[in-house]
Amino acid sequence: MSLADVNVDVVGCLGCDLLAGRRVLPGGIVHQTGGWVVNHVVGSMNLGTLIVGPKEHVVAVADLDDAAAAEFGPVLRDTARVVEALCRPEQTYMSLWSHGASARKHLHVAVQPVTAAVVARYGGLRSEQLQARMLASGDEPAVADVERFCERARELFRTIISTGDHGSSPR
Repeated sequence: MSLADVNVDVVGCLGCDLLAGRRVLPGGIVHQTGGWVVNHVVGSMNLGTLIVGPKEHVVAVADLDDAAAAEFGPVLRDTARVVEALCRPEQTYMSLWSHGASARKHLHVAVQPVTAAVVARYGGLRSEQLQARMLASGDEPAVADVERFCERARELFRTIISTGDHGSSPR
């Protein structure tokens, strides 16, 4: 599928609305490449959960153009390295989501740090059960905490990019 076949900006889509400035994005854009944007999750996930999403309104990995597909792995890896370095989690989850209530929605990957404290807060749940409980909880990190985290993440992305150190985790 070519970009000519893809809607670049869909009003009412959360991902598109955040990127276009129609909705507030706490912490702003943390990192971006030619085809991808990284920002903090909006909603009921824990502090440090970053979202990797395409700049264009793409709803399936199968619909990525060659350039976006080539950037996908390195962007996910660098995002995971930032999350690992800043949060020191037991595990970093990567969850690809694009399922809406009645149709596919803007593709995005949640890169979520899962610490012992997060697991304990949600009754020992892990994996999709943990995420489901978090999403249902309505608990969102404080905006000031998100903004501080995003600034630290931006700095770390700049370090990774400026040094070209894509070969090892900055832990």
